[in-house]
Amino acid sequence: MNEFNLVATAASGLEAIVGKEVKRLGYEPKVENGKVFFSGDKNAIARANLWLRVADRVKIVVGEFKATTFDELFEKTKALPWENYLPLDAAFPVSGKSVKSTLFSVPDCQAITKKAIVNRLSEKYRRSGRLMETGALFKIEVSILKDVVTLTIDTSGAGLHKRGYRTAQGGAPLKETMAAALVLLTSWHPDRPFYDPVCGSGTIPIEAAMIGQNIAPGFNREFVCETWDWMPEKVFQEARDEAERLANYDQPLDILGADIDHRLIEIAKQNAKEAGFGDLISFKQMQASDFTTEKEYGVVVANPPYGERLEDEEQIRILYKEMGEVYAKMPTWSVYVLTSYEKFEEVYGKKATKKRKLYNGYLRTDLYQYWGPRKPRNKE
Repeated sequence: MNEFNLVATAASGLEAIVGKEVKRLGYEPKVENGKVFFSGDKNAIARANLWLRVADRVKIVVGEFKATTFDELFEKTKALPWENYLPLDAAFPVSGKSVKSTLFSVPDCQAITKKAIVNRLSEKYRRSGRLMETGALFKIEVSILKDVVTLTIDTSGAGLHKRGYRTAQGGAPLKETMAAALVLLTSWHPDRPFYDPVCGSGTIPIEAAMIGQNIAPGFNREFVCETWDWMPEKVFQEARDEAERLANYDQPLDILGADIDHRLIEIAKQNAKEAGFGDLISFKQMQASDFTTEKEYGVVVANPPYGERLEDEEQIRILYKEMGEVYAKMPTWSVYVLTSYEKFEEVYGKKATKKRKLYNGYLRTDLYQYWGPRKPRNKE
């Protein structure tokens, strides 16, 4: 096949960012809830996996149809051209989900989908009995929403947040995809200072550095579709060559990550070194209240503790209050804080310029945005 229907999945609230990323790669996105659909060739599969910072996975859409009976599900699944994707020895486990649909039993939907695909492949490859499934992995998902069935094959393997640089992490790590989204939602450019006052294991500063130097987030990892016999090795080699050409390793960066926990600072340093930014990102053990700077037009991005437990609330209120007092002395800086604490603005001491609803995992949060003034253009 030369053309594929593809979908990049994303956390709720981040679809528009993924849509922009897809468009930047040169494909036409169609943004829906939690999904961005687009079409492209094998090169598009490789480039999307390498470059999408905020998406969870890239999948091939094999088919979409309406089904309200198990017979319908079986026949319409069997009618799809599975032999175009799955070789005779393919290992193809089927996962599933069903929301607001007549066919609500997920195990039954999985079993029927599997049976239909086996039936189709057995006929096409003229084999009787059980398929061996000893070859490459093709993870299939049957997803049913309001009786509309979507059948996909995962091309990514491990989720796209698995960049490969995390040697260790703190107690409540932020996904790399969410960290990248937080940076992309700011006004930051690599010629401006960047500061994370509660950096934990360093994910936000590292993602900022990757964005600042235009480094493809998937450059140093592998993807399950690279093991497929119909995916030529040269496709990913060319995509990686392109990523290498586009990277701007000479871009200077002024990025600082800080945390009160010295153990986390050491982890952050190790993670940054693993990501190739050991000498480019500064990490410092200090409290948020100790930060001072003479620099201007910088950006603060923070994912502080949320105070989900009642016994933590007082400490959280102190931290938020201190942040508000410190950043009030930095009038040219822009500040972005992600938290689920509903009284944040009251404790911080200032109403946000804008709030954006995001989901950190299953937790509803808000990104409080405090926009500083535009940085003046340099006069010729």
